[in-house]
Amino acid sequence: MKFIKTPVLKKCIPFLLGILALAAIPVYAETKAPSPPEGMVLIPEGEFVMGSMRSLRELDPTALFQSDRHMLGPEDPAHNVYLSTYFIDIHEVTNEQYYEFMKATEREKTPRFWNDHEFNQPQQPVVGVTWKEAQAYCHWRGKRLPTEAEWEKASKGTRTIKYPWGDSEPTPEKLNFDNHVGKTTPVGSYDAGKSVYGVHDLAGNVAEWVQDWHYAEYYLFSPKKDPQGPDRGMYKVIRGGHWHNNGEDVRLSYRNATVPTLRQDTVGFRCAKDVESNGASKTEEGTTDK
Repeated sequence: MKFIKTPVLKKCIPFLLGILALAAIPVYAETKAPSPPEGMVLIPEGEFVMGSMRSLRELDPTALFQSDRHMLGPEDPAHNVYLSTYFIDIHEVTNEQYYEFMKATEREKTPRFWNDHEFNQPQQPVVGVTWKEAQAYCHWRGKRLPTEAEWEKASKGTRTIKYPWGDSEPTPEKLNFDNHVGKTTPVGSYDAGKSVYGVHDLAGNVAEWVQDWHYAEYYLFSPKKDPQGPDRGMYKVIRGGHWHNNGEDVRLSYRNATVPTLRQDTVGFRCAKDVESNGASKTEEGTTDK
């Protein structure tokens, strides 16, 4: 029997140790973005500028005494917000989809305008629903209403733009606004007006309920990461403008709010969904009108 001589063995040891070291290095698989549920799109995590670009020095102190301040704005100051990854509906919720919800949950109360031919076609966005009903629908789908910040990021991405398509003025080819049509249009009718993420009707058609309670000065002290809105309030925020609004009121930073029991032919909604838990909501108390 032949034995390896000691010097030869010594030369082999570093080589063998190198092989063992390489074998011990963990192999990391490339992280793949989660696939969005049907009818939704993924909005990646990251920072964006929320609100208008006016600085604090340009704020008008007299605005604090305006009688409609609880309803309108302010849209400033612009501030950086970091959002976790989430999904959002590509289209506003339609009458057809809401009908499925009513059947499944045996709801007897129909939305206002449910029997109005101008607003009850299957692919038109459902209108005449309260904030609580909108949230209930989203939870039934395993989703939730988007926060105000999530809605705005889905609209503008990381750019500081006025409208989903950019800064060019609104036209009837890009959105349903300024009473050009005189009613809502089927969702997704304006491909030229979709956002950078491919989300439709974020300006015009119907204004949309979002999760947040409204507080006029919230932008001054809101959290820098995943803001959820104030804990309580009198009014719920609505975003996006509607078919009757002029071009100024369908801007992405434009804020409005109303009582959560409102049923109007200009207000609808869409849903969002968390990625981390793949569940319905970050704040389950949204199932009730706090």
